[in-house]
Amino acid sequence: MAQLEHLTERTPQVSVDELLKGFYPSPRFGSVSFDSYRPDPAQPSQAQAVEAMRGFAVGVDTPEPSGLRKFFGGKKPQAKAGFYLDGGFGVGKTHLLASLWHAVEGPKAFGTFVEYTNLVGAMTFRKTVDALSAYKLVCIDEFELDDPGDTVLMSRLMRELADAGVKLAATSNTLPGSLGEGRFAAVDFQREIQVLADQFDVVRIDGEDYRHRGLPESPAPLEDAELEQRMETEFSGKTVAADDFSALISHLSSVHPSRYRQLIDGVDAVVWHNVQTITEQSVALRFVVLADRLYDKDVPILASGVPFDQLFTKEMMGGGYMKKYFRAVSRLTALAREGQTGEES
Repeated sequence: MAQLEHLTERTPQVSVDELLKGFYPSPRFGSVSFDSYRPDPAQPSQAQAVEAMRGFAVGVDTPEPSGLRKFFGGKKPQAKAGFYLDGGFGVGKTHLLASLWHAVEGPKAFGTFVEYTNLVGAMTFRKTVDALSAYKLVCIDEFELDDPGDTVLMSRLMRELADAGVKLAATSNTLPGSLGEGRFAAVDFQREIQVLADQFDVVRIDGEDYRHRGLPESPAPLEDAELEQRMETEFSGKTVAADDFSALISHLSSVHPSRYRQLIDGVDAVVWHNVQTITEQSVALRFVVLADRLYDKDVPILASGVPFDQLFTKEMMGGGYMKKYFRAVSRLTALAREGQTGEES
């Protein structure tokens, strides 16, 4: 029998120290490596990206020359502080970024772009810089600029960390110089965006979304009356968070996104009753963060209501945040497939 809980009844409190200690790859990527990444033979850029990241890892662990060795060693091209992996969703960018984190000796940090901006909000900018400046490597997954404030903030943060000798590595669906396009008046912030772009050497990785490569389409949503029976069949003996979808998205507005990881602590699976299309942008963006955290922890889903490819409006799927929404749909679809058919996500 499944043990039932409700996310709508959880309001996690997280200290600043706990927030900082949580900057490491999620369990989904807890033991990945460059060797465990499987490049698509039809996409040569994938194998090239692996080799480029291996080389970057060696550079992070190799001390910069100093003293006489620096003086007599001859001038070498000045390497940029950062490595930026650009590519579509589902091609394994996070796998490679986590592999880099595992390959490099500490101290080091790994988190999503949103988690770093939340860290600044919790610790203040100066304390965040001081804390991260002690690290050898800072990995930033899903680098995205959603508003002018993020642009100025991350421009300063990356510049100060690079000046402190910290190596940076990021993944994104957008080239550095194009960050922010379609989301706000990016042309007014070209200086800040260029400062960001100047920190990185960019490597492109091509390919299809591996979560759907050769796999069947997402299963159709269940009837609401089926959920309890299927929950007991699929998740017997596990801790299941079962919620009405409308109540859940309403509750998310009262929980800061930096706490969504703790919100689902101890949850083995989720069941959502009556999934509906989200029509408000702010609600949709919060839900994307939850989808990312569920995918990080490989939490399977059973749901009734609309299928996940109808979770966001057509306007959202074609707007400035479309890459976020496509990623969320891709990840939720994989988790739904795992919940209903047992296929790995």
